[in-house]
Amino acid sequence: MKNFVFISPNFPTNYWQFCRHLKDNGMNVLGIGDQPYEELSKELKDSLNEYYKVDSLENEDSVYRAVAFFIFKHGRIDWLESNNEYWLERDAKLRTDFNITSGFQTEDMSRIKYKSKMKPYYRKAGIPVARYHIVEGFDDCVRFIKKVKYPVIVKPDNGVGATHTYRIENDEQLQAFLAEKEDNVSYIMEEFIHAEINSYDAIIDSNCEPIFETGNVTPVSLMDVVNNNEDSIYYIVNELPEDVREAGRATVKAFGVKNRFVHFEFFRLLSDQHLGKKGDVVALEVNMRPCGGFSPDMMNFANSTDVYKIWADMIAFDHSTKEVGERAYCAFAGLRDGKEYAMSHDDIMAKYGHCMKMEGRIPDALSGAMGNRMYVANFATKEQMEEYYKDLLA
Repeated sequence: MKNFVFISPNFPTNYWQFCRHLKDNGMNVLGIGDQPYEELSKELKDSLNEYYKVDSLENEDSVYRAVAFFIFKHGRIDWLESNNEYWLERDAKLRTDFNITSGFQTEDMSRIKYKSKMKPYYRKAGIPVARYHIVEGFDDCVRFIKKVKYPVIVKPDNGVGATHTYRIENDEQLQAFLAEKEDNVSYIMEEFIHAEINSYDAIIDSNCEPIFETGNVTPVSLMDVVNNNEDSIYYIVNELPEDVREAGRATVKAFGVKNRFVHFEFFRLLSDQHLGKKGDVVALEVNMRPCGGFSPDMMNFANSTDVYKIWADMIAFDHSTKEVGERAYCAFAGLRDGKEYAMSHDDIMAKYGHCMKMEGRIPDALSGAMGNRMYVANFATKEQMEEYYKDLLA
C-alpha cells in the first residue's frame, strides 16, 4: 500500500474529496493539519487512515516532525501534496528533505512561483509574454514606463491571487506605491494588457499528457474585485477553446509538468496591442495546483464528471476511466455584504433554483477574491448565463 501525505486536508473544505478517492483507490492517506481531530468533518475523518495535528502549519519544524513520525510508523512516503498554492514551497521542501521524488523539489520553486521566472518557459512554449521590470526605485521604474507607457501593473513577484496588486496611472501614484510597498517583498512591474483572463485547467499524467481538460473565463479583473470590493464572477466554459487548449498543452511541456492538477492563466486580448491582435492568447502566469475555492466542484458541474476522482486515479494508476458527460456553462457569482441588490435571496432561488448547484456563505479566508455569498448555477447557453449575471449583480 502506497503512503500519501496530504497537507491541510481540511482546507479548503471541499478537499476531503481528494482524500476520499485516494483511500478508495487503495492509498494509505495520512493527513497533517492544525485543526483538532474532533472538529474535522465526518467526511474527512472517514477519508483518512490517520491524522496528525500540529500546533500550526506555519511551524516548519512541527510539520517536519509529523512527516518523520509517519515515515517511522508507515515507512517510505510515496506522495506528499496539499494542492494548495499557499503550501507549494513547503510541500517541495518536505519532498526534498525526505527524498519524496513524486513532485516538485525545492530547486523547482523559482520557475513556478516567481512571475518573472515563468516568462522564459512561456516563451519556450511559443506564447508571448508582457514586458516587465523588477522594481527597485522611482528612476528605474520611470525608464521602464517610458517604453511601455502608463498604466502599468505592479504585484509581488512571488504572490498568490491579486493580493497587493495595483494599477498605476501616473508618476504620483507610482511615488505613493513606492512609499507604501513592503520593503522585504520583490515586486514585478508589467505593461498593462487590455484583456480578459482565460484559464487552462487540467490533470496531467506522468508523461506530461492531460487526462482531463477544461477552463474558465474571468470577465472582471480579480485585481479590481479585491481592491475595489467588487462582486466576483467567473465561469467554467462548456467547451475549451482550441487556442487555449494548444497554449495550455505547450505550457505543460515547457515546464515539464507531471502528475499534477494545474491552473494556467492566459490573457485573451480585447483589442489590438503590442503583444498581438484582438482575440489572441498571451501568457499571464502558471499555478501548479487546482483553481482555487470551489472551482473543482464547478468543473464537475460543467462536465458531469468528478475531477477529485480523476486526480486520485492519476495518482494511483496514472490514468482514469472516469468519463466526461453532458457539458454546460457553470457560472459563479460572489456577492458582497453591505450592498443593496435588486433581487433578494428568495427572488434568486425562485427564478434560478432549478439550475442552482451550490449556494451559501463563502469562508472569510476566501472572501477578498470571491465575495461573501456565492451562487453557482449551470446553463445550457451563454445567453442564459449572461441574463443570470445581469439579474444577480443588479
